Amino acid sequence: MTLNLVTGGAGFIGSHLVEALLARGDAVRVLDNLSTGRLENLAAVQHQLEFIEGDIRDETVVAQAVRGVDTIFHLAALVSVPESMQKPRQAEEINALGTLKLLEAAQAAGVRCLVLSSTCAVYGDDPILPKTETMLPQLKSPYAVSKLAAEGYCRLFADSFGLEAVVLRYFNVFGPRQDPSSPYSGVISIFIDRLSQGRPVTIYGDGEQTRDFVFVADVVQANLLAAQKPEAVGQIFNIGTGQATSINRLAQILQRSLNSSHPLQYGPARPGDVLHSYADASPARRVLGWQPQVSFEAGLQRLTADL
Repeated sequence: MTLNLVTGGAGFIGSHLVEALLARGDAVRVLDNLSTGRLENLAAVQHQLEFIEGDIRDETVVAQAVRGVDTIFHLAALVSVPESMQKPRQAEEINALGTLKLLEAAQAAGVRCLVLSSTCAVYGDDPILPKTETMLPQLKSPYAVSKLAAEGYCRLFADSFGLEAVVLRYFNVFGPRQDPSSPYSGVISIFIDRLSQGRPVTIYGDGEQTRDFVFVADVVQANLLAAQKPEAVGQIFNIGTGQATSINRLAQILQRSLNSSHPLQYGPARPGDVLHSYADASPARRVLGWQPQVSFEAGLQRLTADL
């Protein structure tokens, strides 16, 4: 039975990936320090997996976690742009150096493959749309800087050390278990939480900034495919729908869905946030055979149907 390690496996995306791996009959080990992940996210499957509570920066813990592993899905990270602006050194230690320690341990342990969860934040405010993997980075936050460094280490280990590393650049992932109370959470879960409680929502900036929202189940499938395609090794893939949605439109759709009469509130733009972003995901379609299956509207319906 194939053993997979999911770092950050108690988090939003990680827990969905864990469930998918178990559902196909794989063995799963989770490494998570529970700083933002929650054991409740794994409650339905916790008896089927091995859980290690520990930090990606702890070399002893990491060496234990990679032992006997075939594939690593690396999601553990500091993922908040605002927090990275306040704690740039911590972002570097977790996202860049933490990834390097994991890669070194993986190589030493004979791990076959590592799939890195990266981010569209590396594109910054380049006005060219859609975003393609060949664009030069424009880094507007320590989060983006540290993730780009992690990508570089992955490609180095693929090119020079024989580890089958693949990089996935997520656009704006949404879906169940995205904690609206967390500073790491996405705008959709925050808006749904507030509107369903009859509270107003605050939009930072003028609301005309656009995002490419991709449903978590589709992101999970991208991970599974990336670990199975030899031709993907050493490459970077955008994981997004190719559809741009403004924050104003998102808020208006949710207002209608949740019968909210509160007017939208606006606040100052947040440092490090990009204005416009959507993906060209054609390399993922061509090389990975990946195609998003859940539309933006269908994903929102899944989230709001029971509210």
